[in-house]
Amino acid sequence: MKVLVIGGAGYIGSHVTKEMMKAGHKVTVFDNLSSGLRCNLFPQNDFIYGNILIPADLDAAFEQGFDAFVHLAAFKAAGESMEKPEKYSVNNITGTLNIMNSAMKYNCKKMIFSSSAATFGEPQYLPMDEAHPQNPINYYGFTKLKIEEFMTWYDQLKGLKFAALRYFNAAGYDPDGGIRGLEQNPQNLLPRIMEAALGQRELKVFGTDYDTRDGTCIRDYIHVTDLARAHVMALDYITKNGESLKLNLGTETGTTVKELIDASRRITGKEIPAQDGPRRPGDPASLNAKKKMAKEKLGWEPKYSDVDTLVKTTWEVYKN
Repeated sequence: MKVLVIGGAGYIGSHVTKEMMKAGHKVTVFDNLSSGLRCNLFPQNDFIYGNILIPADLDAAFEQGFDAFVHLAAFKAAGESMEKPEKYSVNNITGTLNIMNSAMKYNCKKMIFSSSAATFGEPQYLPMDEAHPQNPINYYGFTKLKIEEFMTWYDQLKGLKFAALRYFNAAGYDPDGGIRGLEQNPQNLLPRIMEAALGQRELKVFGTDYDTRDGTCIRDYIHVTDLARAHVMALDYITKNGESLKLNLGTETGTTVKELIDASRRITGKEIPAQDGPRRPGDPASLNAKKKMAKEKLGWEPKYSDVDTLVKTTWEVYKN
């Protein structure tokens, strides 16, 4: 299939592009390079420099004729979304509607969307399955939830078939070492641990008094290549079955902040000093996803999401 990957020069987008190509799809990347990197582009892909806030840019892309598109072009800093909701409204909501409207105009009716565990908010039970209530506690999660609702309506009204993939904590890098562009201003823990290992930042542990096995938060870290594989499988599913999907993507097992830091010390051989600090408001003690539906619907299982592989593949990129 001809697939347009919007945000394909970014951290997750470049891994999705690689897996789509491996599956035999012809991929074109659309990106404004605001956070994506040219070094994440593959020579065998066409590249369109464009902005999702400019409908004419999207029309020029979609009129080339695509069978499907993947949408990964969103701002994703939960804390920032609470301070600058306007920025997230314009980019995440208006930008997505621009994409969907342009796709409909050019009859591209298969959509894979990077949704988020942030649509759920505070966990009412664990592991979180697809039926878990969606009550986001930050504006970023709210934008992702609204987009899920827009897609559901476009399915009913326009025949759009979509997969909303609710990521838990994406981490790691391409195990083959082919993607090496470092994420800009990383918000996630593992890149920050790597920067601390290189002496580029001080590492802070937010909260050591949670009701968990070592007092630090538990998160469900999923390797970015496992996420990317799920995008390919989801496209296959909606194509073969002609029905839309909403799926959680996680490993079902959680890793504590301390466990991730300890594994990083062991693998990097670096001291990695970490300062204990107070809890951050809005941080739940534990988050993990139930993976049963992803396995049943897609045949998907995480392959690379053990802690050592997450740390090793990330360190390989950072240390060079």
